[in-house]
Amino acid sequence: MKIAIMQPYVFPYIGYFQLINAVDRFVVHDDVQWIKGGWINRNRILVQGKAHYITFPLKKDSTLLAINERQLSADCDQHKAKILRQIQGAYGKAPYYQQAIDVVAQSLATPLTNMALFATHTLQTCCQYLAINTEFVTSSQLAKNNALHGQNRVLELNQLMAASHYINPIGGTALYNRDDFAKRHIKLSFLQPSNIVYQQVGNHQFVPFLSIIDVMMNNSVEQIRGYLAEFELV
Repeated sequence: MKIAIMQPYVFPYIGYFQLINAVDRFVVHDDVQWIKGGWINRNRILVQGKAHYITFPLKKDSTLLAINERQLSADCDQHKAKILRQIQGAYGKAPYYQQAIDVVAQSLATPLTNMALFATHTLQTCCQYLAINTEFVTSSQLAKNNALHGQNRVLELNQLMAASHYINPIGGTALYNRDDFAKRHIKLSFLQPSNIVYQQVGNHQFVPFLSIIDVMMNNSVEQIRGYLAEFELV
């Protein structure tokens, strides 16, 4: 059983989807503290050849709350409509615009206002489009010791999932110890995405690490399925 554990991000970059696709179960880590300035409620699209942030505003609240305790702002529907118009304007001439804009519109049409649920909905909608069939599990629904943090928390989640192989993004290499996982008979690997480059709308110099929206607008599902396998486990 291969698993990955990540906070829910809204329309993340393709490396996030490589991780989902690489495992049997994907644990949405929704009951950890909100990350201020992170990628949970925002991402980047391409506007006139430059990276441009799209941000889903939140109800004002303590940043000490968990992700699943944060709510979208009361006027979130207006912001969703504005963001959809921005995406339509930026990608109207993209080769796979019609297919991709339907996915985005479907993602934004949800009445969910809980940030964790909303972000997870965008992930699952994109996964459905990309034929990623990985099972989603929500960490807040698991009976676990919530006093645990860091590696100990991740180890317990792995054990609850009966995992034999834990895959983490490459950025977490300093956070986890292979020996500690091996003692529990769990293999630890880190996913290193390849340098994926494709033709972006507008023929500008390629801008990397944009939202999956950019990938879907400029590539067919078949092409993206190929990109999902372009990584190395280290």
